Amino acid sequence: MALALPVLAALGVGLALGGRLGNLARLEFRMPWLFFAAIGLQLVAFPFPLFPWETGATTASALWVASYGLLIGAAALNLRITGVPIVTLGMLLNVVAILANRGTMPVSPSAMRDAGESYARNANSTAMERPRLSWLIDRWAAPDWIPLANVFSIGDIVIAIGAVVIVLAAMDVRVPRILARSDASI
Repeated sequence: MALALPVLAALGVGLALGGRLGNLARLEFRMPWLFFAAIGLQLVAFPFPLFPWETGATTASALWVASYGLLIGAAALNLRITGVPIVTLGMLLNVVAILANRGTMPVSPSAMRDAGESYARNANSTAMERPRLSWLIDRWAAPDWIPLANVFSIGDIVIAIGAVVIVLAAMDVRVPRILARSDASI
């Protein structure tokens, strides 16, 4: 799932509710290199077409699971940051689906069709008729207007929600009160 869209939306909402972009610079992640190492493993596992290599399915799956290990480890070190526990839950939902299905994220055939895809295996998704833990798989198609997105899972949704919470909390957004309590009612 293209995580950039929910983050951009959170930035807009945060600004509209009086949050400050500069506050994002104060976010202090412990061991941030773990995040970058995980992204590096994913780029090796699933290279962009312009990269000069291909990675075999077994190696790609192993690298992908290892990258999730790094991401979950990094998240565990940063649980004190508002929203990170939500992102961690989403990653755990995805990794459970991946491990239950031999190192790949199953995608429902209907989600593939809705996304305009027709593959047996593409990067980190594999078409499966009877996946284990089917409620955790990539089962929905993203709209065409979302760049680089195709299918997503409940874990991806939870990750996106967590990312939005991280951004809004870091921007120090204060949700306005809808109903003010009257002093006379106390």
